[in-house]
Amino acid sequence: MTAAAPGVRPAGTVVFIGAGPGSADLITLRGAQRLAAADVVLFDALTDPALRDLAPRARWIDVGKRGFCHATGQATIDALLVRLAHRHAVVVRLKGGDPSIFGRLEEELEALAAHGIASEVVPGVTAALAAAAATGRPLTRRGRGRSVTLSTAMTREGTLRATQQADTEVFYMAGRQLGALGRRLRGAGWAADTPVCVVSRAGWPDQLASDHTVESLAAAAVLHAGRPTVVTVGAGASPVLPAARRANPAVAAGAEAASLHTPIAAAVDGGQDSVETRAA
Repeated sequence: MTAAAPGVRPAGTVVFIGAGPGSADLITLRGAQRLAAADVVLFDALTDPALRDLAPRARWIDVGKRGFCHATGQATIDALLVRLAHRHAVVVRLKGGDPSIFGRLEEELEALAAHGIASEVVPGVTAALAAAAATGRPLTRRGRGRSVTLSTAMTREGTLRATQQADTEVFYMAGRQLGALGRRLRGAGWAADTPVCVVSRAGWPDQLASDHTVESLAAAAVLHAGRPTVVTVGAGASPVLPAARRANPAVAAGAEAASLHTPIAAAVDGGQDSVETRAA
């Protein structure tokens, strides 16, 4: 927890909590404990409403942001945090995924520090990890997947960007630009047959996953339309193969090609334990 500035005694503390990428039970134990102590909660659009049960006495304020939709301005959120921290003992800023991953945590920490307000950050599960878990595809692989990057597909200026800087690259916020992203990936040097795994609403009961290549990525656009989406490219997008198949490149190549025409896993009718997966 960061200390308040010398000579300043703020009314309370702001706790940034990563709610995880989907269902309420993905929040950490520490996150649940801090949330239960909240007087007021500023929550994001993608947090599970069921989390309200953990803080029933708190006042809940929606400050969600969604791409191409109405969103609460960052300056407004910063000002709210400062004002509420001077009125309440515990203010929780509840963010989807992990606060430190594309959560604009830096701006909010800076606003609090400028007013001498103490803060704490509780980490959470980010969507890239939830997508890897849902599909059984580790982001790192021994010998061929030693590096991972997490990137936003869209820059602050609204420009679509793609890179080839790691063995596995995960792109956030790319759901509306999948066709264009495929073209940018080719331009960045990725081979046309590089495996790509697309997962939308990772961590939720209605999550969807589909297999593609860089060349066929545009085919995912209809399946994942209007849903928060992460796109995994490279080593971490490949299905896990038995050791015997990995040892035989020809067999392994055939198995990976076959996976593009079969579901990653069968749909399971199990409520919050279910995952629906498809291939294109």
